[in-house]
This record gives sequence, structure tokens and C-alpha cells, in this order.
Amino acid sequence: MAVQLLYFAWVREAIGRDGERVELPGDITDVAGLIGWLAMRGGGYATAFAEPQRLRCAIDQNFAGLATPIAGAREIAIFPPVTGG
Repeated sequence: MAVQLLYFAWVREAIGRDGERVELPGDITDVAGLIGWLAMRGGGYATAFAEPQRLRCAIDQNFAGLATPIAGAREIAIFPPVTGG
């Protein structure tokens, strides 16, 4: 399954890119699995995805949790929580 990944803020900075199209292994079925798979790429990916609980995700522009299935997703955005003041 090919999917477009989008990265924002410090996730983008750690990885060094704002997005990519990837072919996901068949055993990646949810957001947590995706993040774990990305972290295994090492380097900036390992840094960006070391603490999944610090990340937020949107699948096809709908907020999603770590346990959300990703089957059929066209676009998955990964970003840190938004803070404001």
C-alpha cells in the first residue's frame, strides 16, 4: 500500500524533509505500527519517532490516535501537538 506521508514542525526538521511517498509493508496496520516502522529507519527518523506519545496524526485530514487503522489511507500527516499562548 503506497501512502503519502507529511511531516510538520520538529518532526520535519529531524527528518530533513516535509513529506514522502512510501510503500508500506503489509504488516503495518495502524498508526503505532507506522511510527515504529519509521523509527527503525534510524538517523533523524529514530529521533523524530522515538516517543510516539508526543506525536499527533491525521489520516486523510482527520485526527487519528495511535491505534487507528491505516488501511485505505491516502495521506498521513504526523506532527507535534499544537501549543499556543
